[in-house]
Amino acid sequence: MFLPKKNKYLFLPIFAVVFFGVIALIFSLKGISRPGKNRGNPSGIRKNSLFIGLGADATNLIGNLAEDEPTAEVTSQIYDGLVRYNRNLKIVPDLARSWKISKDGRTITFYLRHNVYWQNGRHKFTAKDVLFTYRLMVNPKTPTAYASPYLKVLKAKTIGKYIFQVTYKKTYAPALSSWGLSILPEFLLKGKNLITTKIRSHPIGTGPYTFYKWVHGYEIILKANRSYFMGPPHIKWLIYKIVPDSSSMFLMLKSNGIGYMGLTPLQYRYETTDKIFNRNFRKYIHPSLGFTFLGYNLLNPLFKSVRVRQALSYAINKKEIIKGALLGLGIPCYGPFMPGTYFYDKNVRKFDYNPKKALVLLNGKGWHIGAGGHLTKNGVRFEFTILTPQGNAERLEASEIIQQNLKKIGIKVNIRVMEWTSLISEFIMKKRFDAVLLGFTITPEPYDNAAIFSSRDIVPKGLNFTSFRNNEIDRLFKEARSTFELKKQRIYYFKIQKILAEQEPYTFLYIPYSMPVVKSGIKGVVPAPAGIGYNIRKWYYAAFR
Repeated sequence: MFLPKKNKYLFLPIFAVVFFGVIALIFSLKGISRPGKNRGNPSGIRKNSLFIGLGADATNLIGNLAEDEPTAEVTSQIYDGLVRYNRNLKIVPDLARSWKISKDGRTITFYLRHNVYWQNGRHKFTAKDVLFTYRLMVNPKTPTAYASPYLKVLKAKTIGKYIFQVTYKKTYAPALSSWGLSILPEFLLKGKNLITTKIRSHPIGTGPYTFYKWVHGYEIILKANRSYFMGPPHIKWLIYKIVPDSSSMFLMLKSNGIGYMGLTPLQYRYETTDKIFNRNFRKYIHPSLGFTFLGYNLLNPLFKSVRVRQALSYAINKKEIIKGALLGLGIPCYGPFMPGTYFYDKNVRKFDYNPKKALVLLNGKGWHIGAGGHLTKNGVRFEFTILTPQGNAERLEASEIIQQNLKKIGIKVNIRVMEWTSLISEFIMKKRFDAVLLGFTITPEPYDNAAIFSSRDIVPKGLNFTSFRNNEIDRLFKEARSTFELKKQRIYYFKIQKILAEQEPYTFLYIPYSMPVVKSGIKGVVPAPAGIGYNIRKWYYAAFR
């Protein structure tokens, strides 16, 4: 689903697990895959190319406007930030070669690289571009859900051409990681409308790959940036094939139409075990950096009561979902923090499957099972609709299991499967839904959860599309960001998790395993805590090394 923050080289292993929708075509093996007429792709593009299965189209190609994984994945190859996460999810330099943090923690001075050019090859990257990007982020006219960290800045300035300094109003613990945002070119965007600018579909960044072409709903083609400051990528072309249907994508993989995708549980368990497949492809598995949830629209009277939301969580069988929808390839989820990490509280309240408790809670709120086994209150039946992305077999099956679980206590659940971009833009961001079954990526920065759960980040200002409000959580996030002491942060984040577990704005369902697969001819793939896509710039074919 959405990203609390966009960070370079972090998300590729996850996107195919998170998204799959509609119907795709099976393409020819000769030349670049294309339906109908030649769409203008350069001859020989298939040589030294990596075809990547993308489960949904991007919504735009300006990184700081990305609210979905496909957009963030593509733009992460085009743009750079001042910092990025490395293979071990540690913050390291990117466009900044180094930085210095003041003793009071309020001021960061970034010392920028001198040898970076924008991808047009004529303009050098300077501190003015960073200042311009910052000003865009705090401009209320900028349509971004990621403004919050930059609104905490007291002042920002350039010192010469290659020093950028930012001072915060108060100590802000996530300050450094927030500068992983995509830095945008002032010379192209100054005075432009971000909604109508050509850069939305023809971007120019400083990253390892340059934009070549975008055929909406079909493919996005990127070309290696020969002038990239860290050295040009070994693979010349990244070609994202937009294939929302996982079965069609898998057929393309086996017919050599794509070389990198995320497998579904069914594909991983039963369709990738023969000798021929394992000779031609390498598959990986690890817990993904994301969680799947059923999110409730708290503006809907059905879900305003905490007891009702708790009852729904009791009535949903997570283990059955993991077994049935994921074939066991996932773990139960009880909150938005990654299990096993420093800030994860394993002792939060867990609403394990117990339909009897669910009914007790519902009875206490005036809901009773009457004629026909229907749960009603004042003559009105308890009925709602779950929205979920088209083509995602696991999400659809999870929705169907939830439907059956809730039917047992008299609740009628309808399921509506929707095309991804319409689901996000017309329903999620406009709060036109009862409940949604989606997923979020978890980043290493725990404060990123504020964009999902703080009241000041209710859409369109942030990613809190359930309209959840809790003054204590708002206060705790504020306290957590105001100290660099990890022990204190941990106390605040534990309290946040406790409140979320009680309030249940979501029914947290599961953390799926990420199951990426890569054609065996690609070398340089090194598994790491960040997944396998963190170093895609260094992947190569032996013949083109």
